[in-house]
Amino acid sequence: MKAYVPDDHDYKTKSRIGRIVCVSSYLGLIGWFTLWHLFLIPAPTANPWVIWLIHLAPLLAFAHVIYTGRPRGHAWLCFVLLVLFIQAVLAASNPNTWVYGIGYTLLCSTLFVSAMMYTRWKARYNKQLAHWQELESASESKTE
Repeated sequence: MKAYVPDDHDYKTKSRIGRIVCVSSYLGLIGWFTLWHLFLIPAPTANPWVIWLIHLAPLLAFAHVIYTGRPRGHAWLCFVLLVLFIQAVLAASNPNTWVYGIGYTLLCSTLFVSAMMYTRWKARYNKQLAHWQELESASESKTE
């Protein structure tokens, strides 16, 4: 493990902003799926609830991770979002679903970037906290 190099970045604020954007885009993507598949253009030949649930299943698997804010889970979410991004670009390239695809692509991209940056900033903030605690315990042991 690399040694921590102190810096003057405010990773607490950065990780909080990343988390807010991540949760917002996560909920936005769920809302986009719901709006599109259940209300705007429901599938005429199939049950729209089943199609909606199939599209939502990969995202719902990470609901606990988003709720708890675990950085490692956000990193895994990024891997799953790559598959969803491919589906979004394919939907954007179809003339019948280009509006859905553009919104889907934007939300997937925003969620990917915010989850990735939240993971990075939260990990650095945790290293900062550990470094500060180490300095504090070292100063306390010197005063005793």
